[in-house]
Amino acid sequence: MTHAHRSATPISTHDTTRIDDTRIKAVRPLITPALLQEWLPTPGAAQALVETSRTAISRVLQGQNDRLIVVVGPCSIHDHGQAMDYARQLKVHADALQQDLLVVMRVYFEKPRTTVGWKGYINDPHLDGSFAINEGLELARQLLLDVLALGLPVGTEFLDLLSPQFISDLVSWGAIGARTTESQSHRQLASGLSCPVGFKNGTDGGVKVASDAIQAAQASHAFMGMTKMGQAAIFETRGNQDCHVILRGGKQPNYQKADVDAACAMLKAAGLREQVMIDVSHANSSKQHQRQITVADEVAQQVAAGDRRITGLMIESHLQEGRQDIVPGQTLQPGVSVTDACISMAQTVPVLEGLAAAVRQRRSHARA
Repeated sequence: MTHAHRSATPISTHDTTRIDDTRIKAVRPLITPALLQEWLPTPGAAQALVETSRTAISRVLQGQNDRLIVVVGPCSIHDHGQAMDYARQLKVHADALQQDLLVVMRVYFEKPRTTVGWKGYINDPHLDGSFAINEGLELARQLLLDVLALGLPVGTEFLDLLSPQFISDLVSWGAIGARTTESQSHRQLASGLSCPVGFKNGTDGGVKVASDAIQAAQASHAFMGMTKMGQAAIFETRGNQDCHVILRGGKQPNYQKADVDAACAMLKAAGLREQVMIDVSHANSSKQHQRQITVADEVAQQVAAGDRRITGLMIESHLQEGRQDIVPGQTLQPGVSVTDACISMAQTVPVLEGLAAAVRQRRSHARA
């Protein structure tokens, strides 16, 4: 091999600092997923629960079980103790209604922001701009293990492309948000996730991006990522057959029968299952948290009338209703959301009971 093209005179190593990382303030070490899993391993009971709940959700999506999937919980997690208090209360009602509802606790650690703001428990667990991400990952995994130990499956939104390696083994159902449904990277991620995944319609209300996302996620992909040992690698996926659309509204709400009809017609044209999950929050409640109760009731009426295309609902609910801002030096009110406003647990229970009653009524139609 000749090196004739190289200069005969030795050149000093190029200084690329003028063009490389010019906007990076700091680079800090990141724990590896494998190390975190060694510190916080998955007990056998939690593993069994994740496996059985994923299968149960899949059966609903495949039309083999007529329960409603209800993903319910805080808009975002910001306190371990309060999340566990919520989980313990939810578990009581999940058990009582398990013949009709498949309750999954919403445990969201990553928050997509329209501009800027607190990005969630993993990114900034102390809510003070210290960005203790390694600690956030550890706290997130510990919370998931604690919720699973109660016997309650969990659902979360996958926003960051690396964080799933740290926690996705504990997740029974995943969401891809309205801002990322159109992202090729997130569609590729969904194609390799082990759990069922819901894609939200776009922020403008367009359902086609979610329909396209399902088709993309069902296919196999090859992309770059990070292994559990923290090594850069190429991942080849098999594709995910347990994906579905979540209607969350857009310029106007999209939870009524005509909206379900339109979404299902689009899915049918694409050769996909005619089914939707309805998020009663966000644009479907016009960002008025108490309207979730009205919207859930209207969806329950569609279910009670026999509509089997509605496979589930999403509800933003916390210990107390409303929301609050994170203000430096100011103590937060316990059990109140720091992101979107939620309904309280007291308001949530009748909503769950109403949905369970609607499922029983839908069942009676099927028998008739």
